[in-house]
Amino acid sequence: MTVAELEDFGMLQMDSEDIEKTLERKSVGVLGVPTDAAPLLCPLSFWYDGESTLYFVYVLGADSQKVTASDRADVAQFLVYNIETTFNWRSVLLTGTIERVPDDERAALEEQIDTSWKPDMFERAAETEATALYRFRIDDRAGIKQLELPPELRTESSSSRPD
Repeated sequence: MTVAELEDFGMLQMDSEDIEKTLERKSVGVLGVPTDAAPLLCPLSFWYDGESTLYFVYVLGADSQKVTASDRADVAQFLVYNIETTFNWRSVLLTGTIERVPDDERAALEEQIDTSWKPDMFERAAETEATALYRFRIDDRAGIKQLELPPELRTESSSSRPD
């Protein structure tokens, strides 16, 4: 089914303001980068600059698939989503390019970046292992959401939630 067809069931396309709010409020998503086989999907913490770029900190290893795939990728996608209930959820899909931030730019960017939330395991690993900062430049963004019961399940006493 198309997005337009799913609108009959209560799904809505998000406008740019709603997409911005979602990116500003969330800090975790899933990065998809192409490989020779199936795409590599990685859950990641991110920081959004409020305009057109996400930043990720990678903990480097001897043979990191994430680093190899990211360094080779011409295009990547990043999915940010939030599910509160079966009738209250949102999903933002970003398409763009990913690149390692050069060392001479990294320190200035890290002063701005809020990476206050990330899994403890990665926090501890970053204390002893090398890390790299990656930049995801957003070329295209789309979002869908459902924030209320579908029309056929609503009663006179149920009210819709505001955006």
